[in-house]
Amino acid sequence: MPVALIAAISVTATACQSSPGGDSADSNAKGAPSAASSVADYNPTPYDRIKDGGTYTTVGTFDDQGNPFNVNATLTASRVWAWYNADAITYSPTGEVQYNPDYFSDVNVAVKGGNQKVTLTINPKAVFNDGTPIDWTAIRATWKANNGSDKSYAASSTDGYDQITSVGKGRNAKQAVITFKGVSPSWSSLFTTFLHPKAATVENFNKAYVKKAHPEWGAGPYTVGKWDSHSGDFTFVRNPKWWGRKGKLDKRVYVNLESTAAINAFKNGQLDYVSAVDAESLRQIRGLKGTEIRSGGSPFEYSLYFNTKSAVLADKTVRKAIEESIDRTQIAKIRFQGLDYREPLPGSAILYSFQKGYEDNVSDVLKYAPDDARKALDAAGWQAASDGIRVKNGKKLEVGYTLLGDDPLEKATAGAFAAMLKSVGIRLDIKKADEADFSNILSDRKFDLFVSGNRSMDPFGARYLCDFYCSDRDSNLTGAGSPALDKEIRAIAKISDLGKQAVAANEAERKALQEYAFLPLFSGPSTYGVKKGLANVGATIFYNPLPETVGWEK
Repeated sequence: MPVALIAAISVTATACQSSPGGDSADSNAKGAPSAASSVADYNPTPYDRIKDGGTYTTVGTFDDQGNPFNVNATLTASRVWAWYNADAITYSPTGEVQYNPDYFSDVNVAVKGGNQKVTLTINPKAVFNDGTPIDWTAIRATWKANNGSDKSYAASSTDGYDQITSVGKGRNAKQAVITFKGVSPSWSSLFTTFLHPKAATVENFNKAYVKKAHPEWGAGPYTVGKWDSHSGDFTFVRNPKWWGRKGKLDKRVYVNLESTAAINAFKNGQLDYVSAVDAESLRQIRGLKGTEIRSGGSPFEYSLYFNTKSAVLADKTVRKAIEESIDRTQIAKIRFQGLDYREPLPGSAILYSFQKGYEDNVSDVLKYAPDDARKALDAAGWQAASDGIRVKNGKKLEVGYTLLGDDPLEKATAGAFAAMLKSVGIRLDIKKADEADFSNILSDRKFDLFVSGNRSMDPFGARYLCDFYCSDRDSNLTGAGSPALDKEIRAIAKISDLGKQAVAANEAERKALQEYAFLPLFSGPSTYGVKKGLANVGATIFYNPLPETVGWEK
C-alpha cells in the first residue's frame, strides 16, 4: 500500500517525553543529531504472553473512502482496513519484510532472463468471509485494479503494478504466479493486502467503501461488529470464520471524538491509548496512574502543499518567494516547544533521515532567504502598498491557508506562517475548516496552502516518487510537475537495485522541488499515552503488528 495522507492534527508525531534541555529542532543547532530517531517503543510481547479477552479502545472513525487502494483514501482507511481485511505482508520496525503464513504459506522470488517472477502459495484454509476461497484470482484482481491500464479505477498508486506483465494460476488455484518486466525490489509492498474479486470492479473499487464497510469481502481474525454511520463509532469483534491464530481481544473499539477531546477521554479512563501531540497534552497525561508514555521514531512527515491550480499560486515566482520566507527552524521550534527533542530539518518526501540512501534534497534547492523573496517579488511587479501588502494590477497578494480544527498548536503554526509571509508583503488568509472535512479538502483541492502529513506504510520510499511529484497523478496534491520529469521518475521505478534507485530518486526529487510547490516541514517522534499492560501498541516505525497480537499482557 502507498504512503497514507493524514491531517496534521489527527495522528501527529510532534511530542517526546520532556526533560530538562533545549527544544530546538534546528539541524544546525549545537548538539543536534544528524538523523531523526529510529527507536521503536511498543511493548513487543509474544502471542502466548497475551491474555485472552478484553477491549482495546482508541479515538478514530471511518474515512469517507475506506478502500486503501483508492486515491481518496487516507491513513485512517489503511488502519481501519487492516482490522478486518488481510494483513498478508508486514515489515519489521526497521523495514525487513515479514510474510504472514496464515495467508501466504510460501513465497518464492526468482529472476530469469532479467525478469522477476514471484510465486505466492496461498494457505489452503484461506477464505473470504462470504465463503469465496482466497486464491490467485484475488491477486490478479488487485493487480488489474491498480495497474493503470483502466483509467476508470481511481487508484492511489500504479507504480510497481504497472511493471507486472501477468498474474496467472500456478500448480493449482491456491498459487499465484506474478511475472514482472524487469526486477521490482519493492514488490512486497504491492500485496501487503489484497481485494476480494467482487471489490475489484470499477464501481465497487471507487464507491462501495464510501462511508461503508464490507465485512463479507474481508478476512482475518476480526470482523465488523458495529458500524454506526450516525455517530461515527465502530467496533470489531472476533471473526468466527478465521482459520488462523485467534484474536486475543474480545473487542476493538473506535470512538469518534475531536482530537482536542481525546486527552480528556484518556485521563477519564475512556481510552486505552492516545497520541500526545504537544508539550501540554504530554504534561496532562504523564504520571497518570496505570499509564505510561511510549515514544520512538516516526515514519510520519508533515509538509506544506501548494495548490498550483489556484490563481495566485500558479505563479512559480510567488511560490518560491513563499518558500524562501518560511523559517522551517522556527516552525519546528513551535511544534517541539517545551520538549527535549531535536531532529534535522527534513530534506526529502521519500526517505527519512534514519534510512539508508537519504539525502537532504530540500537544502540543495532552497534556502531561508526572505530578502531574496522580497527582491524577486519586486522584480515581478508586486509593489508594497501602504499597509505593507503587495499589489499588482490592482490585486493584493493574498494566499489562503486552510486550518483544520481548534488545536492550539495548529493555530500557532498558522500564525507563524502569517507573520513570516507578512514580512515580505504577502497576506495569509486563514480559513477554518472542520477536521471531518479533511479528505474532501484534499480530493476536491479546496485549498491554496495546506499542511498535511504522510505516513510511510513500508520502507520503499523511492517507489512513491511519482505519487508525490508526477504531474498526471491525482495523488500529487500540488498539481506541479512536467511530462519530461514524469518520464524520468517512471524510469526510476524500474531500477532493480535499491541503492541505485535511491540515488536516481534523489536526483529527480531535487528537480521536482524546484517547482516550489511542496515543502517538507518536520517529522518528530511518535509519542503516545498508553495504559500499562497494553501489548504491541505504540511507536512501531514501519511495523504494523498483526491484529491478533494486540491485547493485554497476562
